[in-house]
Amino acid sequence: MAYSVLVAEDEPNIVLSLQFIMKKAGIDVRVAEDGDQAIREIEKKCPDAVLLDIMLPKRDGFSVCETIKSAPEWAGIKVIMLTAKSRDEDKKRALSLGADSYITKPFSTRELVDHVMELVRRDEVVDG
Repeated sequence: MAYSVLVAEDEPNIVLSLQFIMKKAGIDVRVAEDGDQAIREIEKKCPDAVLLDIMLPKRDGFSVCETIKSAPEWAGIKVIMLTAKSRDEDKKRALSLGADSYITKPFSTRELVDHVMELVRRDEVVDG
């Protein structure tokens, strides 16, 4: 089964790196450059996971996470916050809004792919 990930990130170099490593792992990747576009992309086709930057144009990652986690039809989407914000308050806020994981930049792309796969497969084990 091919998994799908939406990368909500406005930094082109990070997007390119994530696209490359995710595609190499056999994951379908879509990209949103701002928070509003992220929500529109999810409405078009629900991904298995969202890699979500906090500091996005138009609508920040906290708001996007809250929207995803408050919608029953999107309950299965795993939200992984990817951010330069390393303060405990930011991490607590993200997790309280329902984020499944919080990873600070810089991060290992290989470890990130492994983490995404672990999160999306965990539901298969529970469901199947």
